[in-house]
Amino acid sequence: MTDLSPVRRALLSVSDKTGLIELGQALAARGVELLSTGGTAKALRDAGLTVRDVAEVTGFPEMMDGRVKTLHPMVHGGLLALRDNAEHVAAMEQHGIAGIDLLVVNLYPFEATVAKGAAYDDCIENIDIGGPAMIRAASKNHAFVNVVVDVADYDVLLAEMAANDGQTSYAFRQRLAQTAYARTAAYDAAVSNWMAGQLALEAPRRRAFAGELKQTLRYGENSHQQAAFYTDGSNRPGVATARQLQGKELSYNNINDTDAAFELVAEFAPENGPACAIIKHANPCGVALGATLSEAYQKAFDCDRTSAFGGIVALNQPLDAETAAKIVEIFTEVVIAPGASDEAIAIFAAKKNLRLLLTDGLPDPRQPIVAMKQVAGGMLVQDKDVGHVDLADLKVVTKKAPSDAQMADLLFAWKVGKHVKSNAIVYVKDGATVGVGAGQMSRLDSANVAAAKAQRMATELGLPESPAKGCAVASDAFFPFPDGLLEAAAAGGACVIQPGGSMRDDEVIKAADEAGLAMVFTGMRHFRH
Repeated sequence: MTDLSPVRRALLSVSDKTGLIELGQALAARGVELLSTGGTAKALRDAGLTVRDVAEVTGFPEMMDGRVKTLHPMVHGGLLALRDNAEHVAAMEQHGIAGIDLLVVNLYPFEATVAKGAAYDDCIENIDIGGPAMIRAASKNHAFVNVVVDVADYDVLLAEMAANDGQTSYAFRQRLAQTAYARTAAYDAAVSNWMAGQLALEAPRRRAFAGELKQTLRYGENSHQQAAFYTDGSNRPGVATARQLQGKELSYNNINDTDAAFELVAEFAPENGPACAIIKHANPCGVALGATLSEAYQKAFDCDRTSAFGGIVALNQPLDAETAAKIVEIFTEVVIAPGASDEAIAIFAAKKNLRLLLTDGLPDPRQPIVAMKQVAGGMLVQDKDVGHVDLADLKVVTKKAPSDAQMADLLFAWKVGKHVKSNAIVYVKDGATVGVGAGQMSRLDSANVAAAKAQRMATELGLPESPAKGCAVASDAFFPFPDGLLEAAAAGGACVIQPGGSMRDDEVIKAADEAGLAMVFTGMRHFRH
């Protein structure tokens, strides 16, 4: 095997015709013989290029609605033959097999077919067979064969050939092969996961996941960690699909926190009014509703002004100029919103390091998707927490029932608590958080932290008393003992929402009654580790 290998003969068979003609013309200009099939061959001929049909090479026509066309020794022999192996060369000569030096294939659009909600049989027909078989054959024989599966690599291929007088280097072919194997792996993962869904298999014996590189990151959570950002092809509105209008490159932590912020603010439907969430280290430091987006931002900011510095701001409605002007008053890392006015964009333009991400929509907080977490030697897989409760789901368990206004705050607090790291305690007053206790080892500690933040808010805003006085309290899981509940009551809590289900529920309910609290059970918890 020599390092450089010439490209004399190419087989092109693509579903996505983007860039096909330009590639074919460039190859033909170098004297490369073009082989092709079906629609690809027609497109090349229509552009005036000379193309030889694969059917002519194999001696068999395309058959069975195109299911059988490239599965033939004349094709796979040309892809798999080792050019420096005398027996392989003799077999090629004996059977009239010509080598194929370049394979250009992109696969039937299975993922896109599934995404548009096609019927089962239509999805099955869009499972490519010949394409993956050829890709794997060419990739295995990368010592001599180039395999291109992404339109983005057309220019890369042509540049490599130009630099080497129509040849390619071994290292280049290795990189192409790695990309090609990853593509077939992702394709098979998409098919197998779709079939698992069709069969309603909760835990398939084998499960594959795949992603496409979106961004190489400077580092991970810390500067000594390497990192990259991959998309899963789901097109869920959010940080993975957003357009970045300005600002420096997103970091690993930016991406993680921005995702947390946008998923939280999406809990509040824009038709029900403006909402804002400010996130720091994946936990909300302030969340609020408002009559205007500017008011929602101000209320969220006031909850914890200290933590909001250098935070992530997520909005459930397009960013307007008034809100933009408030946001730029302090250092903010990222703002993510469904859209933005020209005036708001102009205001942000003066802050060159502030990232502005626009998503053209909100994620559906009730859409079932798969969540994964790596552990040593394996991976935990579960459904994303899309659980929700409505007013009708709440069970009043105390002598005192919450008022309508308290019920609204309780439901708001419950939605926020779902996005706070456990143990989570959230204090809410008039549609805004006034204290958040996150990630503590006991529920009592979380109640203490939330109370301390509420008191600091009072100090910063010059309030006569803690804004937690008369607040609604949400706990992401049940109170195992009355102590955490009583701590929240001491901070000013007037009503409580929690899952219930503790062995000591009766004891906790009795403590709530004695403290004059109204309390409701949801029957659902929201652990978030």
